[in-house]
Amino acid sequence: MSRCLLAIAGVLLFLAGGASAETPSPEAMNTARKLVVTLKIADQYRALLPQLLLKLRPVVAQDRPEIERDYDAMTAPSAAIYAPFFTAMVDQIAAVYAASFTLDELRQIEAFYAQPAGQKLLAQSDALAQASAQIGQDVSQKAADELKRRLIEGLRQKGHKL
Repeated sequence: MSRCLLAIAGVLLFLAGGASAETPSPEAMNTARKLVVTLKIADQYRALLPQLLLKLRPVVAQDRPEIERDYDAMTAPSAAIYAPFFTAMVDQIAAVYAASFTLDELRQIEAFYAQPAGQKLLAQSDALAQASAQIGQDVSQKAADELKRRLIEGLRQKGHKL
């Protein structure tokens, strides 16, 4: 009986592994790329370039003003260097979305985020996440305080000195 269960489990693992390795269809990839653009993931990545260049500046220039001037002049066309990485990033993220959702689901998600309500959600998502995290911390702290109070009270009723 256990050999039969092991065999079935092995077949299921094989099938699951094979299913996840399937390449998304070109239509799914195109829809996923459109979703990545709608979600403005590409814009967020593009915004990282100036930050990356600022982090590299002291490493490359080594606090030498003459190098800093040339570095600043050279970074203007650096977007061309960044372009292949940017394209690869978009394709890889699109592949993750295409592998995670059906074509119909991708279309539905993209349609929602393309609407004003979806765009508003995207614009406010950072603030909403921060507010939600703060609420979670506050509620967890209150719950922990109450739990502590009740546990101490219960232990005192059992004769423990706390």
